[in-house]
Amino acid sequence: MNEDPGEATDPIVDAVVRASRALVGITVRALESVSDEVTLPQLRTLVVVSLQGPQTVSSLADRLDVHASTMTRMCNRLVTRTLVARKPSALDRREVVIELTVQGQGLVDAVMDRRRREIDAVVGRMSPDDRDRVITALSLFAQAADQTAASGSDPEHFVPAVAPAIPQPS
Repeated sequence: MNEDPGEATDPIVDAVVRASRALVGITVRALESVSDEVTLPQLRTLVVVSLQGPQTVSSLADRLDVHASTMTRMCNRLVTRTLVARKPSALDRREVVIELTVQGQGLVDAVMDRRRREIDAVVGRMSPDDRDRVITALSLFAQAADQTAASGSDPEHFVPAVAPAIPQPS
């Protein structure tokens, strides 16, 4: 009797999907606590600019795997909210780059801090043994994901998720 290899991974996939939903829920709550005017895709854009620095709209669109016109509209909204600014590129004055404003960086920092505190509270409700197992499992998952990203696409276009590192047990 041949077993479908996918059947063995279904409980694992289900568990990772549940954990992913929990992390996204935490991120949404953190964002809502800071701003009711910024969407999760807009936050993701702000995080990419925060982590990777000023870049063109087309570069952002490529990194976030959206159409350039979609990214242009998103950047227009973020400029209107004074979270990003359009500036001439330091490398090529014909290009315009998107960079975070002080207000935009403050929003990113506030959301990440709030999310980290909520994750810390969740991890704090776990036993030390369970925390050790989570560290091991998530480290292995991250390694496998990094290998997949590195072998399947240009690493320059790999955009880190908005998920934080798991706190180490005390």
